[in-house]
Amino acid sequence: MTDVDALRALMESDRWIDRVVAQREHLPEAEELATLEDQLRVEVAAIRDAEAAVAPLRAGYEEVAARADRLQQRRRELEAALASSTGGARDLSAMQRELESVSAQGDVADDEALELLESVEAHDAAVDRLRRAIKPRLARREELRSTVDQLRASLDEEVVSLRAAREERSRDVPEALLARYRRAMTRAGGAGASQIVAGRCDGCRIALAPLDLDRAKGQAEGTFMDCPSCGRLLLP
Repeated sequence: MTDVDALRALMESDRWIDRVVAQREHLPEAEELATLEDQLRVEVAAIRDAEAAVAPLRAGYEEVAARADRLQQRRRELEAALASSTGGARDLSAMQRELESVSAQGDVADDEALELLESVEAHDAAVDRLRRAIKPRLARREELRSTVDQLRASLDEEVVSLRAAREERSRDVPEALLARYRRAMTRAGGAGASQIVAGRCDGCRIALAPLDLDRAKGQAEGTFMDCPSCGRLLLP
């Protein structure tokens, strides 16, 4: 195997690894999951706000309903006392006035309790609608999480295999040339070599000047010119 072939094989290995790593980091499913998570955060916040809004209404209803129950109980007591009372006219008159007052307060409390109950039920229905609406997206989130985990695990395994193969290929490159390649990788990122395609370095996509093209074509066999723009080793 020539140095050119060995270097090209190493370059292709590194490019393939970069593609798989990029695929892992930009899975369509992961992007959908991220968008869905944003939507769910908004919806969960809306549910919490709705629950927070109904809490004081429910507490108010319970308080008024309890007061209405006490008034109802007092009215029954007064009615029973009046029905069985043998007291004087003054006592009976006082109990009658209290009964009328308690009855009026009870009617007001009943109306207030009914109004609050209707409000609580309306808010509960709204919370229930929000919860039912979010369920399909919660299920989709779990599905996407599972899919993303599986895909990333599979791609991680592929990267491990590709890197092992890459190490094997790197052994075919002479040490001095491999050192240049590694320095180019550090400078440019990704593969440390590139090819000239249509007068451009296919690593950085920048066109080479005519003099640089002539110089690259005139390189002795086994020698490699650095790309003037990105520093990658230019393969013939």
